[in-house]
Amino acid sequence: MILNLISAVSYSDMNAAQSTSEERLARAGLRATRQRLLVLETLAAEPHDATAQEIYARLRQSGEPVGLATVYRTLSLLGEHGVVDEFAHRPGETCYRLCGEGHHHHLVCSRCHGVAEVEGCEVDEWLGKAAREHGFAPMAHTLEVTGLCAECQAA
Repeated sequence: MILNLISAVSYSDMNAAQSTSEERLARAGLRATRQRLLVLETLAAEPHDATAQEIYARLRQSGEPVGLATVYRTLSLLGEHGVVDEFAHRPGETCYRLCGEGHHHHLVCSRCHGVAEVEGCEVDEWLGKAAREHGFAPMAHTLEVTGLCAECQAA
């Protein structure tokens, strides 16, 4: 079964998670293939973010016969369609997270890799002014702020 990764979750909860993954894919205009569902549900079980290598390792540990290239391609496709968010806070690696839908930004802890979503965007007004000054037409923007979360600061 696709959701054998989340052993502590009841069968009805697993069906709900699979349905949610299928709905996310449908909203993005993507087919709900077995590999896409596996990657999405593995990512949904992550408390923070994860690299493609980490997702691959979790899938292999659970006995899923999936290739690393498939995981990379799937994450890339999911990122392109806005199903997952991509982070560049680890040098040389892209991290992925299943985030809430809609426009938001991120506060990312550089020590524990915790991610907080920040809704409400004050960047639009500033960006619009800067773009007009440079004759630029912005299409989209992302904001990722790295630092230390409260728990890591206290440690």
